[in-house]
Amino acid sequence: MEERVMMLSVPSSARAFQYGQRHFSSRNETLYDIETAEYFFREADKLDPMHPQVLHELARLAFLRGDFGVALSRINAQIQTHGDALPNSYYVRGLILGYMGRYEEAARDYEAYLESDPHNWAAVNDYAWVLLKAGRAEEALAAIEPEFAYWPDNPWLLNSAAIAAYELGEHEKAQEYIERATEHVQTLTRREWLVVYPGNDPRIAGDGIAALKKSILNNMHTITSARDDSAVQ
Repeated sequence: MEERVMMLSVPSSARAFQYGQRHFSSRNETLYDIETAEYFFREADKLDPMHPQVLHELARLAFLRGDFGVALSRINAQIQTHGDALPNSYYVRGLILGYMGRYEEAARDYEAYLESDPHNWAAVNDYAWVLLKAGRAEEALAAIEPEFAYWPDNPWLLNSAAIAAYELGEHEKAQEYIERATEHVQTLTRREWLVVYPGNDPRIAGDGIAALKKSILNNMHTITSARDDSAVQ
């Protein structure tokens, strides 16, 4: 309420955007509220239609709601209006396109983003995800493996590397990676999950960690069974 009163008293696109970000951060659990965040982002857009980041944030909000068409329209407008000023917009568009099943297009956007931030492990992992979906397992593994020099214990990267190696028939390597993923996911904290998913509702952090652990466990079963079967043959 105080924020809305302040906006009525002294309208400001910059202030509205700041308020929107305050309510759209998973690390600010007491204030997280995407409805309020959207209200302030829209106010920022009304006051300054050329704001350099507001369409980017509105696209992220639509994506979280599962409105992929709306999200894509907004992020396209962001990139068309502001070009490469915000490289993260390519990351966001890659994520949206990936969830829409447009994997080749998504891969190109991740490549564009990674030119500006080549060792962002989350972007590398999402890039590998769309490459795997596109049937490009060899390229996915080639994208991930150099990152272990920087992130040797990262369970997301280890899990994706295991999947890629498994799809390439490299069962021993897949087993090594999935065992390491299984080990390191056990120490994953709620705070670490919130850092990885900065726009997600902090109330679902526990569910997110549980889902990752379940995915790794399922992959462990699949990979171990395949290795054992190949050994018998």
